[in-house]
Amino acid sequence: MKKVFLNKLVLAFSVLVLFVGGVIYACADGDWNYFGTNSNFTPETFVDPSYAPLFLSGDVFYRIGFDTEHNSRFNDQITSDWQSFLKGKMKPEEVNAFLLNGDRKMAVQELYSFYKTKNKNESSVGYASKIDLKDTKTKEFIAFLYLAQQIETASISDERWSYEPVVTKSFDDLKLIKEIENKYNTTKDEFLKNRYWFQTIKAYFYSSSKENAITFFNKTEALVPKNSLYYRAIGYLAGINYKQGNYATSNYLYSRVFDKCPEMRVVAAYSFHPEEDADWNQSLQMAKNTDEQVALWAIRAYYNDEEEAISKIFDLQPSSEHLNYLLTRLVNNQENKADNSFKDNSLAANKKKEQLKISKTTLALVTKIASSGKTNQPFMWNMAAGYLQTLSGDYKKANESFIKAAKELPETALATNQLRLLRFVNNLSAIEKLNAKNEKIILKDLNWLYQELPKTENEESVFRYQNASSWSKMYLAALYKDQGNKVMAEIFGQSQDDYWGNTGNAFYDNEKDLLAMKAFLSKKNKTEIEEIGAAIYTLDVSDISNFQAIKATFQNKIPEAIAFMNEGDSLGSSTLLGNPFNGTIKDCHDCDHSANQKRKFTEIDFLTLLSEMQTKVIQNEDVYNNSILLGNAFYNISHFGNARTFYEKSIVGYGSNPTYFREPMKKMIVDCSVSKRYYQMALAAATTKEQKAKCMYLLAKCERNDFYNKRYYALNKDYWDVYGDEINFKAWSGFKSLQNDYSDTQYYKDVIRECGYFGTYVNQL
Repeated sequence: MKKVFLNKLVLAFSVLVLFVGGVIYACADGDWNYFGTNSNFTPETFVDPSYAPLFLSGDVFYRIGFDTEHNSRFNDQITSDWQSFLKGKMKPEEVNAFLLNGDRKMAVQELYSFYKTKNKNESSVGYASKIDLKDTKTKEFIAFLYLAQQIETASISDERWSYEPVVTKSFDDLKLIKEIENKYNTTKDEFLKNRYWFQTIKAYFYSSSKENAITFFNKTEALVPKNSLYYRAIGYLAGINYKQGNYATSNYLYSRVFDKCPEMRVVAAYSFHPEEDADWNQSLQMAKNTDEQVALWAIRAYYNDEEEAISKIFDLQPSSEHLNYLLTRLVNNQENKADNSFKDNSLAANKKKEQLKISKTTLALVTKIASSGKTNQPFMWNMAAGYLQTLSGDYKKANESFIKAAKELPETALATNQLRLLRFVNNLSAIEKLNAKNEKIILKDLNWLYQELPKTENEESVFRYQNASSWSKMYLAALYKDQGNKVMAEIFGQSQDDYWGNTGNAFYDNEKDLLAMKAFLSKKNKTEIEEIGAAIYTLDVSDISNFQAIKATFQNKIPEAIAFMNEGDSLGSSTLLGNPFNGTIKDCHDCDHSANQKRKFTEIDFLTLLSEMQTKVIQNEDVYNNSILLGNAFYNISHFGNARTFYEKSIVGYGSNPTYFREPMKKMIVDCSVSKRYYQMALAAATTKEQKAKCMYLLAKCERNDFYNKRYYALNKDYWDVYGDEINFKAWSGFKSLQNDYSDTQYYKDVIRECGYFGTYVNQL
């Protein structure tokens, strides 16, 4: 078993100022497949929090990324232990400050000097009123801190992790190391003796004589309590053995830490590193009892093959809690195979395809263990078995497994919710055709899933219901699609078209479907499942009316557009950012938005004025000016103008480039034909050369836009294609006419000054 690791890491596994569990020479593999939001099986429901970072994840560690607690992992335990030792002789906040505040280092040195020399100094005077300097335990505390701080000069590093091995410092004050070892040998107090024992191993670890740490440990191991200090010391030994290339021994030691010191599980798992099969087999041979064999299998499975490890551990020790964390990874891995889009096949074909992905051996193993009743959490195994049975299509057996799980379910909200969620997934999965009877089975759970659970969610929430929420919508949409109900299929499966990040809705491009949806959303007597669907659908009647108004506007059906806008109280109230009736030489919507505007126009104001101007044109009233303004208005609501917000709505979509939009919308927003028609009408009505020059230039802009549409946007070419094209403008007819017929006008001079394209054209003549 050759392991491939991502990078070399050295973890400075230390507790801030003085207490270090070991520098771990470690490497990591990890689960780089994305996971979390496509899961219905919440590990936190079943497993002790110490395993949480080891849950299946797309990151190095679940929810935390890199382990960053090397300097603080045992802070609470350490401060609590020393407070108990001092028995109130020092206030808790003072104990904490001396232990964890680096600014107290000088005070420790001066107090240590005071005890040694009896000479007062700034700290002895300053702290005399805060701590009992005459107390023996206080004196022992300061003496211990002083010695521990000397080792920290080598053990504390600012480096948390690195792609390359961190250069480790060496602590070679052998006299001080012997002093600490002597403290261990002579101290009678068991509390202090235990801590001097740990500091001795730590000091040797950072020295050039690391073998002395192993020798000292072997000589004294039987005399020390098997507490967290003991397993942190084993962490040092594991690091030494790894550095020496003794991988089998190193891994064996890490497995013991993993098993017996929950606080260090994440460190042990990260550092576990079998190089070859031979290393693994040697580690197994070192195991002295069943617990140690189980621990080796449990830590190894973090990297691969949870199924094999679960089988081995169950045979060795069915009640092992390590089985629980491995089961979550096993189930989550099975979930990770799922594709819940339902886009490519019928519902039945999709279900069959997904069911075949579930490992038969995994299902058989979990079912066997669940049936045995020998694990320490039978409800978890029955729940997992039921869920895998659901995923494999055996809904009846799944229900039986959930009934068993319910009988032993702990009284926690998370466990209750987890069982309810998996039962819902099973119940919905079993439905192949919706009817009034089977709808009733899922209605309460749909409300719970869509309405109640989201209200309870916060940053600390761990319950994985989001996948079931999105999956159930897609499943219901597929059911309705198979039954020919387009509206309900859209309600639950809301069509979204993604074009470079733009989201629109193609469902409404079909007029018949649009009207059917509008009627559905408007009706009062919806069934319960229709009410549920309408409540989660992100569009409403006003969105549809707005879309109809936009389309009618682009089709130059202004009275219809106004009527659609008037269907909603707030429709048409949005203010356009620029003056939509201005026709500028240079297309620059940001410039138009920031320009001084005597009047602001809402969308309904805009449409109302369009209608008035069109009436005037029909009545042959000031045709030139009204036609120019109408041409500008239709130009500005296009992609090329200053009023894109008129069409940038939920159904049309959003985006700075036409290629971001679905095809019908793209064609709509780049079409300048209506503008062109009004500019031609203005030209026909023009009476001066200045007016005609302006018309010719505005028509040239429309010609240019048509060129862009055919050369770039129709082929879905993007910004870089346009600006990288050597031929991105031509001598438009309007340019030629402006140059040939109107070069003596002021407007011509204005165009030369503002339009780089026209200036380039003129200079090439």
